[in-house]
Amino acid sequence: MRAAWYERTGPAAQVLAVGEMPTPEPGPGEVRIRLATSGINPGDVKKRRGWMGATMPYPRVIPHSDGAGVIEAAGPHASDDRVGQRVWCYGAQSDRPFGTAAEYVCLPESQAVPLPPVVDDAQGACLGIPGITAHWAVHADGPVAGQTIVVAGAAGSVGRAAVAFARRGGATVIATVTHDPGGGAPRAHHVVDLANEPLEDAVRRILGRASVDRVIEVAFGANAAADGAILRPGGIIAAYATDDPGAPFPFWPLLFNNVVVRLLGSDGFPPEVKAAGAHECSRAAADRDLVYPIAARFPLEQIARAHEAVEHPAAPGRVIIDL
Repeated sequence: MRAAWYERTGPAAQVLAVGEMPTPEPGPGEVRIRLATSGINPGDVKKRRGWMGATMPYPRVIPHSDGAGVIEAAGPHASDDRVGQRVWCYGAQSDRPFGTAAEYVCLPESQAVPLPPVVDDAQGACLGIPGITAHWAVHADGPVAGQTIVVAGAAGSVGRAAVAFARRGGATVIATVTHDPGGGAPRAHHVVDLANEPLEDAVRRILGRASVDRVIEVAFGANAAADGAILRPGGIIAAYATDDPGAPFPFWPLLFNNVVVRLLGSDGFPPEVKAAGAHECSRAAADRDLVYPIAARFPLEQIARAHEAVEHPAAPGRVIIDL
């Protein structure tokens, strides 16, 4: 099969190679997917470049965890009935060496999710890590019907999905952006451009008070203090990323307001959480509540350019590899 891989960390153009590898055989409980598309997440490029001192977990890594295609074979104890089914997949390169930047991938059957007929392969390759993270960020602390939720960085991959899940859950959603997001604004009840208005002022203008139930946060270091200022007593910051891991933590203001801080790392979610999130990703995509703008598509042979497009985006939206 044709595949892309790296055997050391570093800049995309220096470490990514494309060539032939043996087509993998599915093991017990696994299926083999013939991939049509591979989605690139920020975590994929961070691992490739050795972010935060990360070293090679395996001698060779085929990058990317998310993709879409057709189940071509089933291993022992996997369902033969699923052969020929269109699916999207997640976690292909989470604690595994070989991901979706290849013509084929093998992974546990549970991580191959039926792709609704109305959802194309490019959208399917966008759903995995961002969608599952967003679903748990919204629902980890119970139902959200009747709540008010702020989604920070709502034009991003996780943010866009969080807006969709919060709305579908019956919450009032205030989405923040820092510029014209392009590719269509997030479908929130209210969209606040932080370049023009501070968050607390915007919340007071919209609600008549600064008292929301939950903030879904992409830049915890920069925004924790501002988030604390708009949360009701006992409110929740659900953070899946930070701009600065060493930024000061506003402990006392958050403590006096009894704020709950929930930190979200998708690789460590329990299997039932991932399964529930995956199911809801498919439903939201089928209902057209979750649609990602596609910024660029590349063939496998141009994977280095694709990684560079994620690291230095020229347009908003997702970057896809076509296989």
